[in-house]
Amino acid sequence: MARTTKKETLDKKNEPKAETSRHWRPNKQQRFVIGCLLVLFSIALLVAFISFYINGQSDQSAVSELGDRSEVVQNWLGKFGAFLSDIIVYKGFGLAAFIFVRLFFLTGMFLALELSLKKLKNIWFWDLFAIIIVSVLFGFFATSAPELGGTIGYELNLFSQDYIGKTGTLLALLFGLIIYLIFKIKLSPEKIQSYFDSTKNEIKSELNALKTQPKTENAYNLEEFAVEEPDEELDNIHLKTNESQFEINKEALKPTISNSSEIDLNPVVKPLQMNINPTTETPVHAEEFVIETPEEEDIIEENLASRLVADFGLFDPTLDLSNYKFPTIDLLKEYSTGGITINQEELEENKNKIVDTLRNYKIEIAQIKATVGPSVTLYEIVPEAGIRISKIKSLEDDIALSLSALGIRIIAPIPGKGTIGIEVPNKNPTTVSMKSVIGSAKFQEAEMELPIALGKTISNETFVVDLAKMPHLLMAGATGQGKSVGLNAVLTSLLYKKHPAEVKFVLVDPKKVELTLFNKIERHYLAKLPDTEDAIITDNAKVVNTLNSLCVEMDNRYSLLKDAMVRNIKEYNDKFKARKLNPEAGHRFLPYIVLVVDEFADLIMTAGKEVEIPIARLAQLARAIGIHLIIATQRPSVNVITGLIKANFPARIAFRVTSKIDSRTILDTQGADQLIGRGDLLYTNGNDVVRVQCAFIDTPEVEKITDFIGGQKAYATAYLLPEFIGEENGINLDMDISERDTLFREAAEIIVNAQQGSASLLQRKLKLGYNRAGRLIDQLEAAGIVGPFEGSKARSVNISDLSALDQFFNNEQN
Repeated sequence: MARTTKKETLDKKNEPKAETSRHWRPNKQQRFVIGCLLVLFSIALLVAFISFYINGQSDQSAVSELGDRSEVVQNWLGKFGAFLSDIIVYKGFGLAAFIFVRLFFLTGMFLALELSLKKLKNIWFWDLFAIIIVSVLFGFFATSAPELGGTIGYELNLFSQDYIGKTGTLLALLFGLIIYLIFKIKLSPEKIQSYFDSTKNEIKSELNALKTQPKTENAYNLEEFAVEEPDEELDNIHLKTNESQFEINKEALKPTISNSSEIDLNPVVKPLQMNINPTTETPVHAEEFVIETPEEEDIIEENLASRLVADFGLFDPTLDLSNYKFPTIDLLKEYSTGGITINQEELEENKNKIVDTLRNYKIEIAQIKATVGPSVTLYEIVPEAGIRISKIKSLEDDIALSLSALGIRIIAPIPGKGTIGIEVPNKNPTTVSMKSVIGSAKFQEAEMELPIALGKTISNETFVVDLAKMPHLLMAGATGQGKSVGLNAVLTSLLYKKHPAEVKFVLVDPKKVELTLFNKIERHYLAKLPDTEDAIITDNAKVVNTLNSLCVEMDNRYSLLKDAMVRNIKEYNDKFKARKLNPEAGHRFLPYIVLVVDEFADLIMTAGKEVEIPIARLAQLARAIGIHLIIATQRPSVNVITGLIKANFPARIAFRVTSKIDSRTILDTQGADQLIGRGDLLYTNGNDVVRVQCAFIDTPEVEKITDFIGGQKAYATAYLLPEFIGEENGINLDMDISERDTLFREAAEIIVNAQQGSASLLQRKLKLGYNRAGRLIDQLEAAGIVGPFEGSKARSVNISDLSALDQFFNNEQN
């Protein structure tokens, strides 16, 4: 009862997870145990089958009486082996049953070693196919030995012969063999032709070698030396060479043919090529001359990468979390069901006020059109000919006064149109829900690397941009105007679109409360430094190390791109998926990394240049290797958003600010000071400025999404960034006892008594200068008496009292 109650509680807490928990999936230990069991079972089958073909005849009578314990069998696996052999071999597939040994062995190894089961399915299909073909083949040819083909092979052979005859059965078996050779062994006409061509070339080369081989004395045809009887003049024959004379042995030239009637009576003497030992002295320095023919390299006609792709398919980085499910849209809340409400009276009233105000200043309008958005209505006017645009632009405050509205913004002219735009806030603005934005076809069908759905434009269209093409985003606005909601909208868009293997987040939250909910997806989506507890960085002192670590990651990735001879991360990952890059050479699939800083001004105030330099370096270089920055601040002043940073952040989002100067600092133009707040923003990417109503996503919605993702199977750890070793970590502390300061022991006693490791304490107690006190602290750290440097805090003391310190020095002396 207790177990059932616990399961019901979990199902109520997280309903989506309960649906997937119905299907049992073995964990790592269970897979290993099952794999080992299958390997041992395959060995048992092999022993039983071999024993069957040796002692199978004597066990036939005992198979039917396995329940009798007094019955003795000759099978090496006992009665169980005799039973298995009778079922699988004799009544089954005969010799083809040995393929089952291979199948169970490979299945066990795949499970025990946690290999991909995709290839195992292919092995099972073709091996079962081979079992049937081999069994029927033995049943066709070895009818007198039924144990070779088994009962199944014999019966299948008879069944086939009853319908298509012996010839048809043989043709069907040949067709099955051809299918197996083509699809399993990859046999092709080109390979057969290349084999015969290579054999033909080998025969030709051997014949050429025989032709060019020098003839020996005994290899000549005797017809060349046919004489009736030896001539006396042969005794005086000598061959002369340039170096020396050689004397020919007469006995070697005598005929060896016994029948004299077959001998030509006209003797013929031809010049001979013979290996004759010289009678004169040979050269003193005789060198052996050996000609070595280099072996030709093997030519592989098929591309190895193409063969790997054909065998295993493209590399899939999502296989580690193959069962990962993206969050469902119903986790988001719908804030408005009726869409945008058009108030005809309000539109007519605003139109008349705009026309009357312009007419008071003798500006006639030829045409006016209204476009209703979620929070703002755009009135497009076409003035009469001869009216200056600057004159209408200067009436911005007068129109705002006549409409009694906050946030009047005039666009003169609208880019791409021959009209002037006047944006007027609606009296009853509509909340844009994140659900309507995520569920839109424009976002769901977006073919972008890092799609972000910000909200809806004035024309009520979903505004989707690609972070990979920005390539970095700067967000600014006054307090409470929607920056944190905008960051949540950006992160939610990526969570709904990208798999954990494709994107990782580095989150910096000096406020410590804005991004805390994303801790639940640490092992899915977050990246962190090694040996750190929390993936979300809240301590400003750790931000510098994280930024420098990202610079190291950037340099490492550029080295990989250089080795792969590609220009950006997309080409690199495509090449890696096509199996053209060797993981043994250090290549790996590179996920996108998105750095999110919630309050940049606080970092600049505390760290200054230490933060600005790596941020600028990442902004300048990190685009090609997939590291993108999103920086938000509520203080858009020139000492926070410096020119070095602005130059590398062409994409900017401005929420409502309090002054025109702040608007120019962010957008290089005014307009952000005329927004109405509550998610109303201006977006620019170096060209036109677009007004967007940011989608609203509340904290409970973010919590539901992170709970849904965090409840699924995750990686072992978060994505680990490379460790950064700064200058302070590269100091080589004094480890030589003989070089210690004379006051070392006295300083150690002072530190242990005070339980506080600081150079200023040693300065006061021992009346030393700062340099000598600092050297003593370094020596104490090298000896292990005090801990490492911890910023403004005093060093920790590792020895509790003076008795422990005396024991420490005694151990050192021994």
